[in-house]
Amino acid sequence: MKTQNMNRDWIATARTLSQALPYLQRYEGATVVIKLGGHAMSTDEAMNNFARDIVLMQQVGVKPVIVHGGGPMINKMLDELNIKSEFVAGKRVTDKATVEVVEMVLSGVVNKRIVQAINSQGGRAVGISGKDANLIVCDQLDPNLGFVGAPNDVDPSILTELGEKNLIPVIAPLGAGRNGETFNINGDTAAGAVAGALNADRLLLLTDVSGVKDSSGEVLTSLTVEQIEKLTAEGVIAGGMIPKTQTAVDALKDGVRAVVILDGRAPNACLLELYTEHGAGSLIRDAD
Repeated sequence: MKTQNMNRDWIATARTLSQALPYLQRYEGATVVIKLGGHAMSTDEAMNNFARDIVLMQQVGVKPVIVHGGGPMINKMLDELNIKSEFVAGKRVTDKATVEVVEMVLSGVVNKRIVQAINSQGGRAVGISGKDANLIVCDQLDPNLGFVGAPNDVDPSILTELGEKNLIPVIAPLGAGRNGETFNINGDTAAGAVAGALNADRLLLLTDVSGVKDSSGEVLTSLTVEQIEKLTAEGVIAGGMIPKTQTAVDALKDGVRAVVILDGRAPNACLLELYTEHGAGSLIRDAD
């Protein structure tokens, strides 16, 4: 009986691989930007599972680019250093002391942890921030928020060069100011700006929810920009989902082919989205 069960498992695996062939062909050579945050990076197991998926994606021809967050890690370090942090409309007020901690945590601890996880799974990842090679040049988003940046000039040439060498860029969401400042950037916003500059085929926003939901709580698997605007006006899209859907809309306007908001807690979420018929989460694109 045990042998029979094992045989069934292997047959199911082979069938799954066979069914994935059209999607493997579809995404060969495609640039896919992934925003990593939340529970997808909360444990070593989750991080290693994510890293394995990224290495597999590259192995079958995808050009992955990772942009990460790190809010909980920043909060923990600020608490340990007894630096108080305030929020306005969900955005962190970032003074000079805070932005130094943000850079230390994002470019140091978080970024290198992701790089190490990918490398340990057989990939070749390189950690950078938006400040490197003037990848992201920012203006101040709002004087009341301090050193919080709005990406205005994105030069993806360093990402192209890394991709040509089969290196996987892992980007901390920091930007360079025009007068030498360091700016903290919302992770989703940074990912959208990078995806737009690369004309990415897909932007995957990994979150802690299953996708954009309708008024009855059901996940909407496919959305257009017009539908997002309507649902936002009606108050169905609200709270923390608003900046994510706005990032999606902006990315589409900048040339990204489609954006997916999906649950990073689900095992193999990126693979499910790219290589299965049903996908995962909410796919957002312009109306045909």
